[in-house]
Amino acid sequence: MGKKSKNGGAGAQIKILREKIDALDVRLQALINERARLAQEIAETKQQEGGNNFYRPEREAEVLRNVLARHHGPLSEEAVARLFREIMSACLALESRLRVAFLGPEGTFTQEAALKHFGHFVETAPLAAIDEVFREVESGSAQFGLVPVENSTEGVINHTLDMFITSPLKICGEVELRIHHHLLGKGDNPSGARRVVSHQQSLAQCREWLDANLPGVERAAVASNAEAARMAAADVGTMAIAGDSAARLYDLKMFASNIEDSPDNTTRFLVIGTLETAPSGNDKTSLLLSSRNRPGALQRLLAPLAKNRINMTRIESRPSRQSMWEYVFFIDIDGHAKDRKLAKALAELEKEAAFLKRLGSYPRAVL
Repeated sequence: MGKKSKNGGAGAQIKILREKIDALDVRLQALINERARLAQEIAETKQQEGGNNFYRPEREAEVLRNVLARHHGPLSEEAVARLFREIMSACLALESRLRVAFLGPEGTFTQEAALKHFGHFVETAPLAAIDEVFREVESGSAQFGLVPVENSTEGVINHTLDMFITSPLKICGEVELRIHHHLLGKGDNPSGARRVVSHQQSLAQCREWLDANLPGVERAAVASNAEAARMAAADVGTMAIAGDSAARLYDLKMFASNIEDSPDNTTRFLVIGTLETAPSGNDKTSLLLSSRNRPGALQRLLAPLAKNRINMTRIESRPSRQSMWEYVFFIDIDGHAKDRKLAKALAELEKEAAFLKRLGSYPRAVL
């Protein structure tokens, strides 16, 4: 009798808790719809004033930072940030649905990064090459594009950097995506695999795991992880290294998960577009510049940054493609070009540089 009574008490308690959840769901739904109506009012006001740009990266970054600042669990910060991103994405779609070009095909990490940044209420357009993503945005066929720029273990993506030398596009934002690689296939187990296929960077990022677990199996580089997954789906003797999206898209078994050699393996992506992004309060600025041909040129070139106490977070050199042995430098620095201290440093830098191109000021990645 005591056991029955105890179960009855637990059942009653669960019923009460579920009723509280149901009541909260009603309030949440009403509040989300009220938020959407306010977003529509903002869109109507912008249209009346002649504006048609409804997506503001600095505003989205501000909202997400405020969300994280007041968050105390029990949901993880990543989970609550994703929830709010999707709410903002749905509200923005009521105003104007964005078309975002990305380095395809579908199922790549670049698409995951696009959806992480813009939410699932945008139209994503897969393209075959980085230069095609740039052209799609330059032509106006997509409002924004997403391209990889560097990996924490394998370094920069040179093709992306080179495109900025001639492209008029700006950097409007950045996305950082933790990269988890999985061994995928259609067979019963990986012991019968004849080859492992993936993008060359993914093969490099999993080199130690492959050496230890599949030492005699051929490794072949292909255009993308999604292409590798498609090949694995068509051939039981082929294993692919790819992510969750590709596994779902091609209905592949996961024989081993998180096989990347570095547990902090992260890829940084850039959002490209024609938009000049306003300050968000926590920004980066990217520059393309070249020095004059004289002794100590690079030191003199960077002196205005040190003088004005501007932190430089990255510098990469690339051939200028204008003449032999000439190089340009890609630099990331803290702050927004409209910040007083940085504006002063940039004015001094422009006098010292043989060439300076501002690639954009944009909010730092939020989670």
